Amino acid sequence: MPTESTAPAPAPDAGGPATGYRPLFRVREFRAVFAAHLLSLLGVVVAEISLTVLVYRATGSPLMSALTFALGFLPYAVGGTLLAPLADRYPARRVLVGCDLLCAACAAGMVWPGTPVAGILVLRCAMALVAPLFQGARSASLTDVLGTGEAFVLGRSLLRMVAQSAQLAGFGLGGLLLAAVSPRAALALTTAGFLASALLLRLGTRARPARAAAGGPAVRASPLGGLRAVLGGRRLRALTLLCWLPPAFAVVPEALLAPYTEGVGAGTVTLGVLMCALPVGTVAGELWAGSALTARTRSRITAPLAAASLLPLLLFAVRPGPALVLAALLAAGLAHAYTLGLDRMYLDAVPEELRGRAMTLLSTGLMTLQGVGMALAGAAAEFLPAHVVVAGSGALGTAVVVLLLTELRRSRNETGLAVI
Repeated sequence: MPTESTAPAPAPDAGGPATGYRPLFRVREFRAVFAAHLLSLLGVVVAEISLTVLVYRATGSPLMSALTFALGFLPYAVGGTLLAPLADRYPARRVLVGCDLLCAACAAGMVWPGTPVAGILVLRCAMALVAPLFQGARSASLTDVLGTGEAFVLGRSLLRMVAQSAQLAGFGLGGLLLAAVSPRAALALTTAGFLASALLLRLGTRARPARAAAGGPAVRASPLGGLRAVLGGRRLRALTLLCWLPPAFAVVPEALLAPYTEGVGAGTVTLGVLMCALPVGTVAGELWAGSALTARTRSRITAPLAAASLLPLLLFAVRPGPALVLAALLAAGLAHAYTLGLDRMYLDAVPEELRGRAMTLLSTGLMTLQGVGMALAGAAAEFLPAHVVVAGSGALGTAVVVLLLTELRRSRNETGLAVI
């Protein structure tokens, strides 16, 4: 009978057979992290739906309802930049549990019948403010739980796939939940989810010291100094931009699918199917790369897949029907498998004492730039047809990715060897 492990999972041999995701669950701490991730994620999704309904019923204003949803994303840039130093200054478990408890308190405040709409919006902002800190600290803590080898890459991939899947299933489940209970009752379940996540992390993971002391170098103590430390190096800057920019272009079709499907005469059912295509393809691509490919193969296909990831969007130039749009979005999602190799390179390039902050800034930029990409796509579609905007984003995005890959190839590691 296999025994449980609390030590980091060993990294599989780069040239050996693919091991897949199953060995990760032999690590007790990872099981706790995974379960906590699932609970808090479902709590966030249910909260987003419940709050939009709650605010709309209280105000009767579609604008206020939409603003409630948008507040889940807008504070990312501020919170991720200002709070990023905490990810390395304090022990990871303390940061993670503290973020969960703060979110639970905010959700409980929303449940209180006397809380006004303005108070609900403030509490929503507070939850979103700590989200990038939580995500960055958790990603950095995976190296403690799983080690810095391929187990980390697969663990991060698995959490990312769960997030994508939860977004797909969570909104549907949230809608069913609201058909049975009131929005405030649903928010009470959100509170319970965050509390359960905090308990799992507190009892299921080991206490470890902080990566960087509070009295460390000034560059590591200030938010802007940390940003310069992450983006100041040539290689780390190129890797960070490779993590940020392709998704910012990839979200353009999602932002414009509603006007596009209306323009080609498709209905709302078709729109719903197409909205699921990109995340479904993304999950399938990562699952294939993580379970069927070796670490060496994933490394070799990182650059080609990244360069080709936005090319399917060029198909929009001919204003295709729903079937071809579905195929294009699925293909773009499948190419997202390049992120596993990119995660490996990023971890190798980040100094250990800066790892928490770097991961926090990584999630901050990713969320912020996807929001910017959607906004710019909508603005461009005011002047150009939707299919032209999507095809243009595919062409421009591909050019940007190729330039970044060229910069990455020119960068050298400490031994002077090209890495990609």
